[in-house]
Amino acid sequence: MKPNKIVFWVLRIVPAVILLQTLFFKFTAAEESVYIFSKLGIEPWGRIGSGIAELIAAILILIPAVTGIGAFMALGVISGALISHFTVLGIEVQGDGGQLFIYAVLVFISSALLVFFEKDKLLYLLKGSVKNPLKN
Repeated sequence: MKPNKIVFWVLRIVPAVILLQTLFFKFTAAEESVYIFSKLGIEPWGRIGSGIAELIAAILILIPAVTGIGAFMALGVISGALISHFTVLGIEVQGDGGQLFIYAVLVFISSALLVFFEKDKLLYLLKGSVKNPLKN
């Protein structure tokens, strides 16, 4: 089952835009990003590394042939962010009203739906044993 094209594009644009938008703060060592990754004990390499992973995931999400790979990658990265919110950071970080947490939830839900809708392509790429969905 595939969503219609508009829904599919919205599901791709939402996580890509959120992931790309946060890169400015990670790569410029914005105060809030440095605070978050220092609190997690992985500053600066965790901040830079997660930024690179998010950049790759966002680009892949926007390329139709590899959307599922990007979404799967985004799920991994954003799961780490959500676990950090639940265990160390809390929902609200430095008085942001939970904005970063809400963005993480939106990326997680969008990416999970994309992985679901792209599961045939992902299985084909992983196993090579199912019908090639790229030849539809």
